[in-house]
Amino acid sequence: MLGLLFSVKTLMAQQNSIEKPPFLKYENSAWVDSIMKKLSPDERIAQLIMVAAYSNRTEEHKQEILKLINEQKIGGLIFFQGDPESQVKLMNDYQEASKVPLLGAIDAEWGLGMRLDNTINYPFQMALGAIADNTLLYDMGVEVARQIKRTGLHVNFAPVVDVNNNPNNPVINFRSFGEDKFNVTDKSVAYMKGMQDNNVMTTAKHFPGHGDTDTDSHFDLPQINHSLERLDTLELFPFRKLIDAGIGGIMVAHLNIPALDSTGIPSTLSKPIITDLLKNKMGFEGLIVTDAMNMKAITKTYSPGIVDKDAILAGNDLLEFTENVPRAISEIKKAIQQGLISQEEIDRRVRRVLAIKQWVGLDNYIPMATEQILTDLNTPEANLLNRKLVAASLTVLNNKNNMLPFHELDRVKFASISIGSDNETPFQKSLKLYTKVNDFQLPLKATQAQVLELKKNLEDFDYIITGIHDTSRFPRNRLELSTSVEEFVNELSEKKNTVITFFKNPYVLNKLEHIEKAPGLIVAYQDSKNTQELTAQLIFGGIGASGKLPVSIGGKFQAGDGLQIKGGLRLSYTLPEAAGMDSKVLVNGIDSLMHQAMQMKAIPGGQVLVAKDQKVVFYKAYGLQSYNDTIKVKKDDLYDLASVTKISSAMAALMKLYDEGKFDLDGTLADYLPKFKNSNKADISFRDILTHQARFRAWIPFYKEMYRKNGSYKWWTVKKDSSARYPTKISDNMFLHRNYSDKIAKKIRKSPLLEKKAYVYSDFFFILAPRVVESMVDLDFDTYLQNNFYQPLGGNTITYKPLNKFPLEEIVPTENDYYFRHLPIHGTVHDETAIMLGGVSGHAGLFANANDLAKLMQMYLNMGEYGGKRYIEEETLRNFSKTQFPDSDNKRALGFDKRRPNKNSIVNNTAPDASELSFGHTGFTGTMVWMDPEADLLYIFLSNRVSPTRDNHRLYQLNTRTQIQQVLYDAIKTASEK
Repeated sequence: MLGLLFSVKTLMAQQNSIEKPPFLKYENSAWVDSIMKKLSPDERIAQLIMVAAYSNRTEEHKQEILKLINEQKIGGLIFFQGDPESQVKLMNDYQEASKVPLLGAIDAEWGLGMRLDNTINYPFQMALGAIADNTLLYDMGVEVARQIKRTGLHVNFAPVVDVNNNPNNPVINFRSFGEDKFNVTDKSVAYMKGMQDNNVMTTAKHFPGHGDTDTDSHFDLPQINHSLERLDTLELFPFRKLIDAGIGGIMVAHLNIPALDSTGIPSTLSKPIITDLLKNKMGFEGLIVTDAMNMKAITKTYSPGIVDKDAILAGNDLLEFTENVPRAISEIKKAIQQGLISQEEIDRRVRRVLAIKQWVGLDNYIPMATEQILTDLNTPEANLLNRKLVAASLTVLNNKNNMLPFHELDRVKFASISIGSDNETPFQKSLKLYTKVNDFQLPLKATQAQVLELKKNLEDFDYIITGIHDTSRFPRNRLELSTSVEEFVNELSEKKNTVITFFKNPYVLNKLEHIEKAPGLIVAYQDSKNTQELTAQLIFGGIGASGKLPVSIGGKFQAGDGLQIKGGLRLSYTLPEAAGMDSKVLVNGIDSLMHQAMQMKAIPGGQVLVAKDQKVVFYKAYGLQSYNDTIKVKKDDLYDLASVTKISSAMAALMKLYDEGKFDLDGTLADYLPKFKNSNKADISFRDILTHQARFRAWIPFYKEMYRKNGSYKWWTVKKDSSARYPTKISDNMFLHRNYSDKIAKKIRKSPLLEKKAYVYSDFFFILAPRVVESMVDLDFDTYLQNNFYQPLGGNTITYKPLNKFPLEEIVPTENDYYFRHLPIHGTVHDETAIMLGGVSGHAGLFANANDLAKLMQMYLNMGEYGGKRYIEEETLRNFSKTQFPDSDNKRALGFDKRRPNKNSIVNNTAPDASELSFGHTGFTGTMVWMDPEADLLYIFLSNRVSPTRDNHRLYQLNTRTQIQQVLYDAIKTASEK
């Protein structure tokens, strides 16, 4: 009895979980009744016909469609190639001409991009099959439904629910969610639900299963020779589950399946398959649609019109891509007259079509607007979803010795190879965001000589990151490598230092002999900009990986293989919405302020970087390197950081030395520089010095000390040629005496103190900072910073004396110096004292691009940790970045600037909305960096406002830097209010 009771309850639960197609409730509605009364018998038949429409064809094509609408009264259109604007205009015209609203359909298996230009291509279903989180598939369904409706359509002939268990399948393959029936089912249901919950009709295809074919039904009739038991347990499984889940439509394939119909006729025309199996045995009550009726699988044997009639007799409700509409109507009408099918049955199917039209809202049809359609389709949210899907699909098959993500960036050399590209790829560009990576390209058909040359170039590298690309539009199961390249890939696979990324169909892995031995192996499934960028981020830990292989790869890998990789190690690069910021507010706000600054000649150009939650959400270069040139600023150009050097060099070193117990905030200069013991600065603590209340003078123009009263240089200070006594290069014909740096230190030591202890910003200590640091370490200041911070962080452009490492054209010029050097300053530090110190100082001298500087600042924002490595203790950074004397007028932190309200409580050195916890610095050349732990927000602004002269104060007058900073908070606020 207990067993019987359990069985009954289980059966009842199963029955209760079965959903009906959502449109069925409208079959006998008043609207459907009213339309049925208006339709003649011929017009009723026409409602079952859907013809192909294109939005990229001539006026002649449009008139052909209008003729079918006006004369034949067809029921719907399926749109193929074109663009959204044209399609909407055409659909509006076609709807206006139609007696009954037209049902509009499209094949959008991976989104509108499958058919329409300038729209989003979501990942192919094979890639989607790798995703562990099916809610992402639901979200995709929701978004695809929104886009379909925005283009004036109502039906998506998707998803593909074929279980692809034949690697050589020429027509399904990458269009399938994979070989596992459960995974295929779960993904299909999620995608379907997302669309149907938003009133877009979905159509599972290709019934009864097109996954195990080796013939393309577009060109011939495939035959499937599996047993009924095999078909029932595998191919039919997803369809059965989707029927239970309430799918609205099913598309029937053109297949010859003897186990289901021994006559050999295509399944599209088979009553045993459609009526007996799909309708009666499987209980499907939704819309049954034919595959395209122009495919050679049926047109080789059957004539237009006749084949359409046979499809209706077999049990189909809707004919897709009918080639001869008048004849199709005529033949179906004859079949009714001959008693082969009743008018009542035709009427039931027409009611089903009309019910769908009402369910999608065509009973209250409103023409679709064409304005802003591309903006409406390509929203930030839609693009972010695309990136989420790609990221979730990335599948790591090998990660020997936990190579990925790379942790150590210093003391190793990276090379990248793009096989199948002639130019630097997005993959290679993205790798370079993390560290220095030398890139190489190798053609798919490279010769042995080309391979040998590349191998020679790779000898000095510690790690080789290889991307194997696919030049075709679709990731076909083809390997198009020359023998030399294939052998080279096999060699790489057996090396211990190789990561191979496969931007191709995963089945192709089986054609590479040793690929399964690669220490690092990533499958990205297709070759798109998103897959390339995100795979690079995975390799260096910007994002993680959770994908599972949806198909087996011969004996090398099994479906379900895939390793978990944790992300968040370093910066990732994404869209503002990923970090809770509004793209429109952020991008438009920054763009407008930067363009204003450039138009007002406040700056010739610049770089702006914004990161939130360790995600770079905005990174852009603007304008020109200088007003009198045409060289555009690039994102990897280097800027003179000016006083941002203070927190980027001296403070980094001092905080680390503080952690090590070597630097004492309560100590004095005399503790580290013995010559200061008898000076007036001997008893001043570093806490006062670093908060700029040490009574130091603001500055001394040290370069003026080199001149006599008559304006000439003092004889011992400068020579035209370099020598051991005059090694410090000021310019090409100006070399400073080797002891002059000591003279500068002496001048600081002997300088008088201000009378009152109050905040006065001074460079004095930071000029001395290298000496203080070098008194505690065995390295020179520059080398210490490179070894302990810049190189491990991957900040390869953060450097003193940039001309030693970078070409001049990659360095943005600063001022035309009429005060000291009497020449344009380009490639050397702008600050006069810093150049007199050899270009290395704690107060100025550093150069960097925004991206590399962001790594150091993100480490500060993370309270001392970045890339899986701790650089500075959290307590230290919290201490150094907080206001030291909150009860005084001095709001400075230790080395860092803070929000500084004036007497009227107005803050003008930062954005008004920056938090009390925020800290940062600005620079004389027009730079600013700011970190806000409360918002987890990083902001970097680099410019050369001193070009061509320091007398240009428009950047200050416009307050561009802090106005842009406020835009960041506005973008957060706007996003939170949506």
